[in-house]
Amino acid sequence: MEQIHPPLLSVCEITKYFGGIRALDKISLDVREGEVVALLGDNGAGKSTLIKILAGAHAPDEGEIRLDGKAMLFHGPRDAMEAGIHTVFQDLSLCDNLDVSANLFLGNEIENKLFGFLPYFDHSRMNRETKALLHELAVDIPRVDRRVKELSGGQRQALAISKTVREKSRLLIMDEPTAALGVAQTKKVLALVESLKRRNLAVIYISHNLHDVLEVSDRCIVLKNGQKVAELTTRDSDKERLTNVILTGEVTAGRACR
Repeated sequence: MEQIHPPLLSVCEITKYFGGIRALDKISLDVREGEVVALLGDNGAGKSTLIKILAGAHAPDEGEIRLDGKAMLFHGPRDAMEAGIHTVFQDLSLCDNLDVSANLFLGNEIENKLFGFLPYFDHSRMNRETKALLHELAVDIPRVDRRVKELSGGQRQALAISKTVREKSRLLIMDEPTAALGVAQTKKVLALVESLKRRNLAVIYISHNLHDVLEVSDRCIVLKNGQKVAELTTRDSDKERLTNVILTGEVTAGRACR
């Protein structure tokens, strides 16, 4: 008999209050390895609160998070990252004054010893490993010694995503990754997301751009007023249908969704 593995991530009836306001009301969802799940909803729907809980920045008031079927308790963002959950927020958290390689290894620099006892950062090795990873992910950053402030928006986004890959992310949460990008840069970021799927990473993709969502995601989960109102298979959806459920909270009749 074929063994059925649990989802990589299971969010089980998560509820969150801020004072007397219920920001999330019994939200449940699953994400499997190699799957891109789009998280959709208008401003105030609860998307930011949910991803902050998954990232360890907030604790849920009710419900639980499971990884590989095991209940997890995050006391802060470091706990979530050590469990393999990384989030690329819109500000990207890159250091503009450092170069590409230094950003990629920031906080995890490779050390060596001069004369066997004087420690130093092995920049040559970090540069080599940076070039190899960017090549593997087909990221178009020709020079790893360029400062981040000199990169385009698409290159910065790709670098932030590459950093999570190097840090052994298993689940990557992407918050509006193409919001400030042009058409050509957006295509490169979406291609990078496809490469993450091939590496068997799980991705939660948050975006208001439904064209991007339809191109890159496998399933769409829609939140409204802190509640999960729909879960749709992307290939059985279109822009009109997604727009309707985001605005009204109701799934229109049409092609069947699995």
